[in-house]
Amino acid sequence: MRRIYDSGALHRDDAEPQAPTEREAQPRATRSIDGRAWSDRLVPTWLRYRAVSVDVEAPRTAGAEVPFVVTMKNALPVPITLPTDSPRPWTWYVDGVPEASHVDSVPDEAGSLRFDRGERKRFRRRWDRLFRVSDDEWEPAPAGEYTIGAGLSVADAAERGLYSETTVRIGER
Repeated sequence: MRRIYDSGALHRDDAEPQAPTEREAQPRATRSIDGRAWSDRLVPTWLRYRAVSVDVEAPRTAGAEVPFVVTMKNALPVPITLPTDSPRPWTWYVDGVPEASHVDSVPDEAGSLRFDRGERKRFRRRWDRLFRVSDDEWEPAPAGEYTIGAGLSVADAAERGLYSETTVRIGER
């Protein structure tokens, strides 16, 4: 390194045309591409729906509470956004009753669910063995078998493969 400095190769002078000069302007970074916006424009909606999988895992038997995990995965190597029928992008069900509640609490507005490329989303929930029958009244579920399902808030979620369910047996409290 010392030989380079002693040789004057790094000498900068405006009077000498062959000597390197310092740059007055710094190079600007190239514009970044918004991959999510481009993939939403280029990937058709039907393909985005097919790329996402939904899975529900729960213990086969449970006691006072039923814990379960909902996993969603984007299989595409690009980020995607799924349009949904509600601002709440997904919901869970117990025997077909949304969130174990007979009281409708899902708004009718549209929403969306975003996935990065290859992203896996995991949601942990629990059902406390109660069914909501009015705004302030809950009924306990008797012992037996129940189906816990989860799906995206889209029309025909089961036909599109955006719904999954599992069976749980709960005993006496």
